[in-house]
Formats: sequence, C-alpha cells, structure tokens
Amino acid sequence: MRFRPLVCRGVRILSQALVAIALVALAVVGLGPHAGRYRTLTVLSGSMRPTIPPGSVVVVTPLPPADIRPGDVITSRIPVDDRRVISHRVVEVVERGDHPVVRTRGDANPAPDPWLARLETDPAWRVRAAVPALGYVLHAVRTFPLRPVLLWVSPALLLVVWLSRIHRRLGQDRAVLAFGLPDPGIVLVVPSARAVRAAGDRAPRSREAEHGDEATEDGFDGSLGR
Repeated sequence: MRFRPLVCRGVRILSQALVAIALVALAVVGLGPHAGRYRTLTVLSGSMRPTIPPGSVVVVTPLPPADIRPGDVITSRIPVDDRRVISHRVVEVVERGDHPVVRTRGDANPAPDPWLARLETDPAWRVRAAVPALGYVLHAVRTFPLRPVLLWVSPALLLVVWLSRIHRRLGQDRAVLAFGLPDPGIVLVVPSARAVRAAGDRAPRSREAEHGDEATEDGFDGSLGR
C-alpha cells in the first residue's frame, strides 16, 4: 500500500501535464493567430534543412513587403503550378517597391527556385522561429486516437484530482470540528515515552516523598509498634 500515494501523485502530475500541454497548444496554435500578430505553419518538405527540418512548426510575423531583405526566410505562395505555400530564403531582391519581386531558394537546394515571385500580399510574412518536430505532435493530436484523450480523458483526470483534493480537505475540516484537532498546517511535536520518563526522573520530588524517604532511612516501615 506504500506505493498507492506515489501512483496517485504520478497520475495527478501526468494529468496536469497533459491538460497544460493541450491548453498551451490550443492557445499558441489555435487562438493566437486570430489576433493577427503571428501565424503558425507546419513545414512538410526538407528543402530548408538544416534550418527548418521536416515536421517543424514555423512562427511567421507580418511586415511590410518593402522591408524584405536578402537573407530573410519568408512564407509566400509560389507563382506557378498549384500556388502552394512555401517558406524559402530570399537570395535576391530583383525589383524593389511596395510589392517587390524576389528570388528565393531553399537552404538544402543546390539552385534558386525556377521562378521570380512578386510579393503581392500586404503584409508579407517572415519566419521568426521554428520548433522542430512540433508539427508531428500537432498531427498526432488531430488524429483520432489522441484527440479523445486530450479532449475528454485529460480533463476527466484533472476533475478527479480536484475532487479528491476537495474530498480530502473536507475530511480534514470534519475532523477539526468533531475532535478539535489543530489546523493541518500546524506541525505537532509529540514526545516519546522514553523522553517522558527521562523528564519525570529529572523533575524535583515533592515534600511528602522526601519525608517518606527520610522515614524509611530511620527504620520506619509504616507498621504499628507491638
């Protein structure tokens, strides 16, 4: 039974960690981008290795297109084919202005991209940070097996932990009301039996006990004379 408190504590810590991770992921990935101060995107290809490995989540922030400089990693749509979104590094600003024309290249690619891209959107988006492997975690969260865990199991575990704390606290309060026990935060120091005996031996003897000892030494044994 000694392991039961450890198991309960481990379950409590695990449930709190899962709930905290879910809330942080929801705030950063789900709610934060709606404020317009940043966006998050998952990088699927390896064209930006080693700066941005596949599966990373990049955080992009807005800036005026005219402020784009060579060396910036920007997120934009390619001007050909399916117009997919990519995050590549600007190697040259071919034409400046409010909507500049830039040449880009992936860090892992041997040559620049085979197109020139005009930054028609305002604002443009520059990569500020990349979190490796977070994209895989978010993908796993969105899949069926883990989604119910984060949506239902983790909150349920946290609810159980909170209810157990409330129940334990109520039990302590009932004990205080019924038996007059001190507050649980107060530490009582209870002396051992040996300490009590030692204290009794060191205590001064009473006057009656001293007279009794003297009478015994004089030969008085408490019996009547013949």
